[in-house]
Amino acid sequence: MKAADVAEFCRHLQELGIPIWLDGGWGVDALLGEQTRPHDDLDIVVEERNLLRLRGLLEAEGFKDVPRADTRPWNFVLGHDDGRLVDFHVVAFDAIGNGICGPPGTGQYPAAAFEGIGSVNGLSVRCLTADYQISRTGYEPRDKDLRDVRALCARFDLPLPVTFNS
Repeated sequence: MKAADVAEFCRHLQELGIPIWLDGGWGVDALLGEQTRPHDDLDIVVEERNLLRLRGLLEAEGFKDVPRADTRPWNFVLGHDDGRLVDFHVVAFDAIGNGICGPPGTGQYPAAAFEGIGSVNGLSVRCLTADYQISRTGYEPRDKDLRDVRALCARFDLPLPVTFNS
């Protein structure tokens, strides 16, 4: 996914009143205000109540399901023949603003994670906060993850998490 594609995607959804939050690599680069590396896909968090509308829009533009071993109703990928991939993380907000992802006990984004603002190609976008992006656990960090976390810590004056101190 190129920066121009991401900005156009976000701009279109803003015009339609469909809020999303950038996550993953593009979420990091939005917080940093610049593209720091190539990205295979665009990770987004979308509220469940907006999912059918967003999915319908993308399918009308030629996006199709990309089967993966970890596909779930709350986490799936839609892809286009031109190579664009959108990785969906679907949430339902609870009474205090936490984003509940999947059945109880599956996953949760804390309410404060949704306060991030960044930019892609000069467009202001919602994204998950730097604090949240650096605090993820449950996976083996890759080199790009370490670079992302270090860049966020440097930009936002955050301590490097213990899991990234090696």
